[in-house]
Amino acid sequence: MVHLGKIPTDKEINTPVVEGLEQIKLEEPSEDEITTSVYGSRFAAQDLPRYEMPEKEMPKEIAYRMIKDDLTLDGTPTLNLASFVTTYMVDTRTVLPSMIPEEADMFQEDEAEKLMVDAFSKNFIDYEEYPVSADIQNRCVSMIARLFNIPAHDENTNAMGTSTIGSSEAIMLGTLAMKKRWQNKRKAAGKPYDKPNIVMNSAVQVCWEKAARYFEVEEKYVYCTKDRYVIDPEEAVNLVDENTIGICSILGTTYTGEYEDTKKINDLLVERNIDCPIHGVGWVVWRDPEFLPKELIFNINYLGADQASFTLNFSRGASQVIGQYYQLIRLGKHGYRSIML
Repeated sequence: MVHLGKIPTDKEINTPVVEGLEQIKLEEPSEDEITTSVYGSRFAAQDLPRYEMPEKEMPKEIAYRMIKDDLTLDGTPTLNLASFVTTYMVDTRTVLPSMIPEEADMFQEDEAEKLMVDAFSKNFIDYEEYPVSADIQNRCVSMIARLFNIPAHDENTNAMGTSTIGSSEAIMLGTLAMKKRWQNKRKAAGKPYDKPNIVMNSAVQVCWEKAARYFEVEEKYVYCTKDRYVIDPEEAVNLVDENTIGICSILGTTYTGEYEDTKKINDLLVERNIDCPIHGVGWVVWRDPEFLPKELIFNINYLGADQASFTLNFSRGASQVIGQYYQLIRLGKHGYRSIML
């Protein structure tokens, strides 16, 4: 598991990678010696710090060059076929229609990158200090909610949503809201509320399994078959019982990119008169405050003004929000359709 780093012991640190290597003594340039290149400096004769912070500074040019060169051993994002972990902005000025979507991940617009770099230093959670960035999030929430057909024509509609670090956080928040809403209904009815479950495809991305286990929700799977890699609506609804907090329906599965039949699931729930939410994610949007229990929202005032917060993460840069907004207004609906088709 590469995401959980083991902290090495002193013995492991001091054990040479190649036996006898420690006997080779390289003469280091003195601290005052002027060199003509990064690799002519005394830092080139040392390993990059791995386990402890160095005692002294390093010139910025050398730090940059050595880290950049170290990173060349990483793979190249444009060659990564697992495209759901590769995020690139499409430069439609240099992409021919015949190159979409196969080559689309190979281009990135400088304008998007510049906007995101400019926003790196903004702590997005501080709405009072960065009100325009906060408003841009609200614009994105509105655009995305309308794509999912919230009843904007109804003047009583009060849909809401928020940006997240990624779909994993969105799924965590959605699952938490569904669980809390289910618990509140069960408590009000005087029924047990200690065995929630959620129905999902066996081919879900691991963040759904994380959400279920972290928040102690039983996982009920609709298993794939040799000729079906998406959830079967009939089987999914058959698994629903009084402890089901929701059904996960994926619009673009991890393995094949197929859309699951959310409408069919909804029709079956309506037909059987079952009150069970369906959850699909990108950002996270709630159709009505009814689906987001108030006790999950925290009100804070130590950033300059009163504001509501519903996130797992607190401080973060504004870059992702700005990048998303750029994509939405840059491509528009027609642009996204062109890429998908």
